[in-house]
Amino acid sequence: MSPRTIDELLRAGDRPLHSFEFFPPKTLEGDAMLWKALMELDELAPDFVSVTYGANGSRRDMTVTITARLAQLMNERRARDPQARVMQVMGHLTCVNQPVDQLAEVIDEYAAAGIDHILAIRGDMPGGPTVPWVRHPQGLENATELVRLVRRRHPRAVIGVAAFPDLHPDRRDAALDARILVEKQEAGASFAITQLFFEPYRYFELVERVRALGSDLPIIPGIQPVTNVGQIQRFAELSGAPLPDAVVARLTGVADDPEAVRRVGVDIGVELSRELLAGGAPGLHYYTLNRSRATREIYSRLKAEVLQD
Repeated sequence: MSPRTIDELLRAGDRPLHSFEFFPPKTLEGDAMLWKALMELDELAPDFVSVTYGANGSRRDMTVTITARLAQLMNERRARDPQARVMQVMGHLTCVNQPVDQLAEVIDEYAAAGIDHILAIRGDMPGGPTVPWVRHPQGLENATELVRLVRRRHPRAVIGVAAFPDLHPDRRDAALDARILVEKQEAGASFAITQLFFEPYRYFELVERVRALGSDLPIIPGIQPVTNVGQIQRFAELSGAPLPDAVVARLTGVADDPEAVRRVGVDIGVELSRELLAGGAPGLHYYTLNRSRATREIYSRLKAEVLQD
């Protein structure tokens, strides 16, 4: 029996889902770190894992290779034991700097590898989310168009999309963000995963705006553990919004003690996750940065407090 798809798990609503995101490494050392983290986090029985889409050709190829390898490992596990736990594997796809023909090729590669979950996002230009978006001359304009392309090329695919609790940096328009998210659902998306954020109310306000438009799209919060002070500026660049002052103050208050910074970062992750789950979030998606320790600590504390087996 095949494992339930992500949308089936979300519709069932038996329990909050948990999942992990990784990125394609640049070096052999990074590759070893990735697979070490994958194996350690696999012990937590995630519902799915995802691999981000690189910003250039070699990284894109690596994304497909890693995702296909993970899918193969899950198939081998199921072949050895039909009752074994098998997580779903999701590949990412972005519109950045690519013609439609190239996007179609990647979708076909995913389908051929048996990868039936795709996170379809517009993506950011090289330089980050504050760099103005420029469409490829033969490419797509936005994620809604990409969802439609995935639906045409890979009809059985379960499609996820991005959501923005802290507002999309291009638009800074909460109402527009909600309408676009609904348009993505109408184009064929089954669920959304948020960009990183640190204030729970922003997630709940996003959900309320989407529900007010008549959409039942499940929106999974994205959780980013902070493990060093140097990440603070980087996270602001990734999200297009500064970290809340209270978060920065807690981390910089222990900046001279790296282990204390990590502990505070885990505390912040646990507090955010706890409030999200208490408010009805359908799961948590951890941005691991290809490391497992902080993610495992957050998950272990939540499991002891609120998560069910």
